[in-house]
Amino acid sequence: MRHFFRKKSSCQVAKDRLKILLISDRVNCSPEIMELIKADIAKVISKYMKIDTGNMDIQVQAKGSKGARTKHPVLYANIPILDLHAK
Repeated sequence: MRHFFRKKSSCQVAKDRLKILLISDRVNCSPEIMELIKADIAKVISKYMKIDTGNMDIQVQAKGSKGARTKHPVLYANIPILDLHAK
């Protein structure tokens, strides 16, 4: 969890903010809520394994099933695992 507190460059912070803004716009959710969701996911998963929260990527995309006319948002998470054993 030490990566969570690592200081990010201003470029990385700006990229992260832009990514969160774009994601939140797709699902009609504020950037603040998206950050809270990301933090909650990291907190829960960290109970069971060591993860790299600094390189965690959360995306929301519209996806429809075959033959469906409407698309629904789907949450995708790419969370690098550093250690599978509980802390």
